[in-house]
Amino acid sequence: MDALTDLLDRTRARGAVVGQSYLTPPWSWRFADAAPLTVVAMVRGTSWIDVGDGPARIAAGGIAVVRGPESFVVADPPETPVQVVISPDDTCRDPEGRDIGAALALDTRTCGDGPGSPALLLFGEYRVRGEVDRRLLAALPRLITVAGHEITDSPLALVAAEIARDEPGQQAVLDRLLDLLLIRGLRAWFARPDAQPPSWYAARTDPLVGEALRLLHDDLAHAWTVGELATKVGLSRAAFARRFDQLVGEPPIAYLTGWRLCTAADLLADTDHTVDTIARQVGYANAYALSVAFTRHYQVRPSDYRRSRRARSD
Repeated sequence: MDALTDLLDRTRARGAVVGQSYLTPPWSWRFADAAPLTVVAMVRGTSWIDVGDGPARIAAGGIAVVRGPESFVVADPPETPVQVVISPDDTCRDPEGRDIGAALALDTRTCGDGPGSPALLLFGEYRVRGEVDRRLLAALPRLITVAGHEITDSPLALVAAEIARDEPGQQAVLDRLLDLLLIRGLRAWFARPDAQPPSWYAARTDPLVGEALRLLHDDLAHAWTVGELATKVGLSRAAFARRFDQLVGEPPIAYLTGWRLCTAADLLADTDHTVDTIARQVGYANAYALSVAFTRHYQVRPSDYRRSRRARSD
């Protein structure tokens, strides 16, 4: 398993806010709901997205990925004054703060001017919950835009077709489709020659370090040593450690420890497994060994971390 697959496999939409809006220029929406990660896509028409450093164009079929929680504006044309504000409570308000959701509503998860409008905007907002999610956010710039022709087998039309449905299990379907749209968009952006992806992503193409990364992600629980990894990829210990540090930006065991601990954090929050069981799942000999490393990294004991995360989600 490569690092991006592992990261995206664990970062999943759960009860994401997904919607669509039919729009007629001039229009302007401010997304001010403090979402940690938002996907914006144009099924038809054109828009301009501005996260604070000037507008970037999104043509039909294109998507944007925005890292929050700061607000941003999507408009056409870009100089249009804001007409609709999506608030932290996920209501639509005018710039004066009045609730205008009922006036905009057309159907399930659908609002705006009606199907005959020249533009159709889709949006999906991730409620990032865990440490693996935050690891993905840390790897992303504030704004990514990807043109429709860059996205292989774009699921955009399928997402649009599903949004207005109201059937059993619909939220789960939309969550998975939003995940697919995010993955396709990020993969297209990471592949660009002018992109600046995280060092661990660039390192995956190195035949030796990339293989080491795959070994680590395939088996976090294994008692990896630098010497064993070096042997696996056919380098001396010193040469491997130097090459890994240069390409990934940190030593092999530091990289492994980071992944082990953020995985442990999410298992503490999302499962009822004992600390000892989680310790063994992520490569520590026992609960004590995990507790020492976890407390050093997060400044809180695993049991206290679990209580805090669950209290926030109640």
